[in-house]
Amino acid sequence: MLQSTLLRRAAPSIARRALSSTAESSSSVMTLNFNLPHETIYSGAAVSQVIVPGAAGEYGVTADHVPVVAQLKAGVLQIMHEGAAAEPEKYFVPGGFSITHENSVTDISCPEAVKLDDIDPAAVTSNFEAARSAYSSAEAGSAAQAEAQIDMEVYRSMGSAVGVTLS
Repeated sequence: MLQSTLLRRAAPSIARRALSSTAESSSSVMTLNFNLPHETIYSGAAVSQVIVPGAAGEYGVTADHVPVVAQLKAGVLQIMHEGAAAEPEKYFVPGGFSITHENSVTDISCPEAVKLDDIDPAAVTSNFEAARSAYSSAEAGSAAQAEAQIDMEVYRSMGSAVGVTLS
């Protein structure tokens, strides 16, 4: 009983201290490093937020975010630039990894990234159909069938990103 009384009295002051120290040290800017094997898209860029297509679900990262390591799924990576009221910069990524560090730095590494505006919906549809054909004609359980299935899933995600429904 004494413990619960002490805890009840101490909890508000502990919470105030934790919140005040967080508020004093927080910043609205985070640092983004976005790399591909053949190109660095951003190195040390100051941004306000990044929306990551995590394999466990989409999530946003801002300054002072808790450290997290996430595998990316095929989807849209959105970058909100500092002070920009405009639309976020959007890239389609087929997968990769995101590592958010304690010091408001996020590193994103992907095998490829394409600006959403550069994707041709007709090409996505035809490539999806080609992958579906390759899947159907491949031997069941073969590596060729598995590769075609991966291609179909990536093109389906890419189609979804540009407003094309593929089934």
